[in-house]
Amino acid sequence: MADKIAAVATGHARTGIGILRLSGDGCIEAAGTVFRPRSGQTLAALPDRKLALGTLYDVQGRELDHCMAFISRAPHSYTGEDTAEIQCHGSPAALAAGLEALFAAGFRQARPGEFTRRAFLNGRMDLTQAEAVIDLIDAETAAAAANAAGQIAGAIRRKIDPIYDSWVDICAHFHAVLDYPDEDIDPFELSRFEDALMDSSRTLMALLSSCHRGRMVQSGIKAAILGSPNAGKSSLLNRLSGFDRVIVTDIPGTTRDTVEQTATLGRHLVRLVDTAGIRDTDDVIERIGVDRSVEAAKDCDVALFVVDGSRPLTEEDSRAMDAALSAPDAIAILNKQDLPCVIEPSDLPFTYIVPVSCKDGTGFDLLEQAFDRLFPDDVPCDGSLLTNARQADAILRAKRSVDAAIRSLRAGFTPDAVLVDLESAMSALGEVTGRTMREDITNRIFERFCVGK
Repeated sequence: MADKIAAVATGHARTGIGILRLSGDGCIEAAGTVFRPRSGQTLAALPDRKLALGTLYDVQGRELDHCMAFISRAPHSYTGEDTAEIQCHGSPAALAAGLEALFAAGFRQARPGEFTRRAFLNGRMDLTQAEAVIDLIDAETAAAAANAAGQIAGAIRRKIDPIYDSWVDICAHFHAVLDYPDEDIDPFELSRFEDALMDSSRTLMALLSSCHRGRMVQSGIKAAILGSPNAGKSSLLNRLSGFDRVIVTDIPGTTRDTVEQTATLGRHLVRLVDTAGIRDTDDVIERIGVDRSVEAAKDCDVALFVVDGSRPLTEEDSRAMDAALSAPDAIAILNKQDLPCVIEPSDLPFTYIVPVSCKDGTGFDLLEQAFDRLFPDDVPCDGSLLTNARQADAILRAKRSVDAAIRSLRAGFTPDAVLVDLESAMSALGEVTGRTMREDITNRIFERFCVGK
């Protein structure tokens, strides 16, 4: 029997509407001691999912707020248990007083993610759907929200379940023949399942291939800003961020370490990494910053090479340019277009060269266009993009195991030896949706959630 939990589901800032969310056996009757419908009915007498106007009372029985409430009975609720929501004015004081009254009525404070955890444990959603809930809450772009919504609707599960079920059928057939030799069961011939195993391996590979794009949709495109000292790197970050995130001075070496900031560039979420100016220096701290700048180029999705167009290229510019060209993709930012430009685009060995002025904002529409060409919106964000590192790791282990099973099959190993690898693949793939459940995995997943969800 699940105990009764309650939480403020809308945070503790002042809002127009605040929500008290409740779940657990007996929660509807208990909530009825705190909320009373104006109709004179009890809360438990209301039909499911019909808003009722009423009064919220504090722990001393005093009127606290005139508000709305509805109930959803098990199993047709978010958690699969009896649930209720009280929607009142979003005063932190009123919500705290309402929560106190609920605690006095037998509720306890819900832990982070406990409502969604109960939904998973009660079979209302699988782990991919549960993780997509927090991804939807955290989504910063329309693409990220759409992909998370698709995963909540079961997009990942629909790809994985047929694979898992086919593996179960293979193993079940083998054990049936082994355990019941006298029964009229079709002989087990593992070779006829090779095509099915190959198909499943290809499907898993396709999912894994979407992971990089999915990460960029969910977490943003990682862009390292590189250049010589005073080229305008920090000015570029501040302009894209919309505020003065980092200090800008005329003194070379002002930025000595990497500084990260998330920004939106058109339809793209971008994780900007401002770096120290790349140059030779005797300063130990600045030297560490320069080394980190070079490493940032290797660890990004795109390098933004910033160069001061108002002065000729220097040896320091060339070093920064080499670092930028080592990145998977690169864009040259020909800065300070508000001054006379002495550098020709032909001087820069980049496919994408964008003249801008970080001072007055000129050319940033062209930078957005360059991002559109490098990262086209040609992959549907329908939930099929893999965005979760835990899921990707489990799928990778499943693919490696099924590939090992295929190799053993082709090498002529006995069926039981082949099925050892296949069962390992099943165990790994089951972790994705929760069919193979480990307590440490579920604990780690729901720790990411906020209270009230």
